[in-house]
Amino acid sequence: MRNLALLETSFLALAPRPVILDASGITALDTNGAWLLQRMLRTYAAQDVPAQLTGLREEFRALLELIEARTTTVDDEPIPKALGILERLGQEAIERFDHSLRLLTFIGEVSAAFLRNIRKPSRIRWRAFFSCVERAGVRAIPIVALLSFLLGVVIAYQGGIQLQSYGANIFIVELVTLTMFREFGPMMTAIIIAGRTGSAYTAEIGTMKVTEEIDALKTIGISPFELLVLPKILGLMIALPLLTLVADAAGVLGGMVMAAKLLDVSYLDFLDRIPRDVTLRSFLLGIGKAPVFAMIVAVVGCFQGFQVMGSADSVGRQTTVSVVQAIFLVIVADAAFSILYSWLGI
Repeated sequence: MRNLALLETSFLALAPRPVILDASGITALDTNGAWLLQRMLRTYAAQDVPAQLTGLREEFRALLELIEARTTTVDDEPIPKALGILERLGQEAIERFDHSLRLLTFIGEVSAAFLRNIRKPSRIRWRAFFSCVERAGVRAIPIVALLSFLLGVVIAYQGGIQLQSYGANIFIVELVTLTMFREFGPMMTAIIIAGRTGSAYTAEIGTMKVTEEIDALKTIGISPFELLVLPKILGLMIALPLLTLVADAAGVLGGMVMAAKLLDVSYLDFLDRIPRDVTLRSFLLGIGKAPVFAMIVAVVGCFQGFQVMGSADSVGRQTTVSVVQAIFLVIVADAAFSILYSWLGI
C-alpha cells in the first residue's frame, strides 16, 4: 500500500496542472476574438493540458460556443474518396447533360426575347446593334482579308503543282474559286471571328457578371438578353456574310496572284474563266452558311459569358471554352452542310 501511495503521488506530480484563463477583463468580443480564444483552447487540448476559461460574460460565452460549433479541423474533414472509371464517366455525363440543358434554356430565353423585339421593333437596341456590326465586321476586315489572301495562295500553290504535272494549269481557277466560295471562305471567316469576336463576347459578359452589372440591370428592370445578347447575335449575323464576301474576294485574289506567277495563267484569263465555270449557286451556297455560323459563334460566346462564376480566373477559363466550343460547332455545322448538299445533289 505504501508503494501504491508513493506511485500515485509521483503520477500526480508529473501530470500537467490545469491552466486557468481569466477572461473577466474582456469587455468586447467579436468573431475574430472568439476564434482566437477557441484556437488557444484547442492548442492546450492538443497538448493534453486541461484549460479552463473563467470570468467570461454569458453573451461572450454564447459567441464562443457558436464559433466552436462552426469551426472544423483537418481531422474532422472527410478524406475525399478517389473515383473509379465508371464513377468519373457518370459524373462527366451528368455534367455534360446539365450543360446541354443550360444551353437549351439560354437559347429559349434568347428566342423569347427575339420574339418580343419582333412584335415591338422599338425595343431593339439599335445603337448596340450597329456598334456590334462595326466592331465585329468593319474592324475585322483587315485580318480576314489577309488570312484569306494567304489561304488562296496556299490552295493555288498546293493544287497548282499537281495540275501542272498534267498540263491542266487552267483548272486552277475552278480549284481556287469553288474551294473558297463553298468551303474555306465561310468556314475560315467563322473560325477567325470565333477567336476574335466570340471570345470578346464571353469576356465582356463574364466581366459584367463578376462585377455584378448583370444583377444591376435586372434590378432596374432591363433584360440582359435584350441589351447584351440580341444585338450581338443579330449584328454578327449581318457582319459575317459581309466578311465572307471579303474573304472570298481576297482568297480568289491570292489564288490569282499565285496562278500568274506559278502556272502562267494571266489575270485576264483567270477573271474571264470565273463567270463561265463557277455558278452563282456555288457562291450562294457558301454565303448561306455564314448566318448559321454567326449564330453559333454569338450564342456560344454569350452563353459562356453567363456561365462565369466569381473571379477573373473563371472569365479566362470560360473564354477558352467559348473559343473551343465555337470552332468545334462551326466545323460540325460545315460538315452537316456538306452532307446535306451532297444528299440534295447541289
